[in-house]
Amino acid sequence: MKQIIECVPNISEGRDMNIINQVTAEIEKVEGVKLLDVDPGATTNRTVITFVGEPKNVCEAAFRVVKKAAELIDMRNHHGDHPRFGATDVCPLVPVSGITMEETVEYARQLGERIGNELEIPVFCYENAAFCSERRNLAVCRAGEYEALSERLNSGNCKPDFGPACFNERVATTGATAVGARDFLVAINYNLNTTSTRRANAIAFDVREKGRPMRQGPKVTDKPVKDENGNPVMIPGSLPGTKAIGWFIEEYGIAQVSMNITNIAKTPVHVCFEEVCAKAAARGVRVTGCEIVGLVPKSVLIDAGRFYLAKQERSLGVSEDEIMKIAIKSMGLDDLKPFNPQEKVIEFLIEDHSQKKLVDMTCAAFADETASESPAPGGGSISAYMGALGASLATMVANLSSHKPGWDDRWEYFSQWAEKGQAIKNQLIYLVDEDTNAFNKIMDALGLPKKTEEEKEIRKQALEDASKYAIEVPFRTMEVAFSAFEVVEAMVNDGNPASVSDAGVGAMCCRSAVMGAYLNVKINAAGIKDRAFAEKMVQAGAEIEAKAIQKEAELLEKVNKIINKE
Repeated sequence: MKQIIECVPNISEGRDMNIINQVTAEIEKVEGVKLLDVDPGATTNRTVITFVGEPKNVCEAAFRVVKKAAELIDMRNHHGDHPRFGATDVCPLVPVSGITMEETVEYARQLGERIGNELEIPVFCYENAAFCSERRNLAVCRAGEYEALSERLNSGNCKPDFGPACFNERVATTGATAVGARDFLVAINYNLNTTSTRRANAIAFDVREKGRPMRQGPKVTDKPVKDENGNPVMIPGSLPGTKAIGWFIEEYGIAQVSMNITNIAKTPVHVCFEEVCAKAAARGVRVTGCEIVGLVPKSVLIDAGRFYLAKQERSLGVSEDEIMKIAIKSMGLDDLKPFNPQEKVIEFLIEDHSQKKLVDMTCAAFADETASESPAPGGGSISAYMGALGASLATMVANLSSHKPGWDDRWEYFSQWAEKGQAIKNQLIYLVDEDTNAFNKIMDALGLPKKTEEEKEIRKQALEDASKYAIEVPFRTMEVAFSAFEVVEAMVNDGNPASVSDAGVGAMCCRSAVMGAYLNVKINAAGIKDRAFAEKMVQAGAEIEAKAIQKEAELLEKVNKIINKE
């Protein structure tokens, strides 16, 4: 599996697009790196940049970002609402796929060392890349921000991990940079119906993990309680894995609670939203919505959408698009500006759109493509699509039944069936294109050269492998389409009787999918040299086909009895 990491540098410029564009242009010069998002903030005077790629390429792009930002941004003139201490304030690396956190840490430290040595910028390693436990916390590395950097470095009490340990003329302009390795961090701002920074800060202190200082009396002006070492005693907040502050955003004319969620598995975004709403309400303030800064994994929206659907006692067995729409509306992600998942969800942005997918076509275009002189899509793709339609019909009946008046106590039962149906449908939708891909593999093998004996042998093996795959894909279609009968049967037996005909059509689709896919198994098995493999697949397919025909007959008999009673 290819190793992919994400880099999310934050530069201390959010107003001058000329500077921002020059910095991001450095990323696009590096081959194998994809710039995903550029999110400038005028009030914070800060831009969050997100790009992904293979580790070495990402580290090269990150180095160029830090170098260009140091050339263009003078920290002596910087002002903004967000904490910062350098032209490139932070530069975290995030493992995305095929790479461990430990490996990502090594890349982060190598990047930090290069920045320190070649660019002569003080570098503090934080989060998982920290060399000591105290510096895991970014706030410790950035204590006092840029204004305190001179004193911290010159006092000798705060030696950076890499780069100069003194506040010289160059460091005065570049500041310092924190380079880290971390899990996905979600930066989210909660919009409040107040202009009071004090109220926003109070809510932030209520929820953030660090909490607030304990005081000797009930007033905020009372002296803080200190421990035996003279450190303030803290009252922890209610949300572990979060950091938060309150501020006023002149751009929007409102106060916000600005939060970083550092562990979305432990403290999901929707849990944070609900808690901030509760703490705000307790102080007479209302959360009107929120804004996500940068990108998020798709799971953030899916988990939130499922949570709010369950609160409404509505079926969770709907499409991912519908689930995400519920999340967006429930948390007011479009309160201040439009929220487009295609632009904010990392999985969508790293998808390969270079290949045209059958399933992305309209129904009419798909039919036209099938009817054309092109051999693909053929019977295998059509079989998978018929199976997807069968699973979809059964899922529809489950969703309709979950909302049937008088059946409110059964919504969860039908929701579970709808979720199962959605999962089966998604597998079959994938197989629509995969069957065509399997056919293309055969065509590619046939196109291999065959002049020498070695070339002939390579071509022969490639053709055999491709032919086996062309059996395995429709066989998988048979298995998945047959599994949809379980959902169909549950809906025939327990679903809304008014929709039983839909379940019946679903049964016919599933049977047709199984039989159609089996024809593809048999025709492709004829050309296989490995006869033991071919005969095994044909025999297993025959058993699935027989069971599908029998199951369809049983279900249609039940369907007709119910209809006739009606």
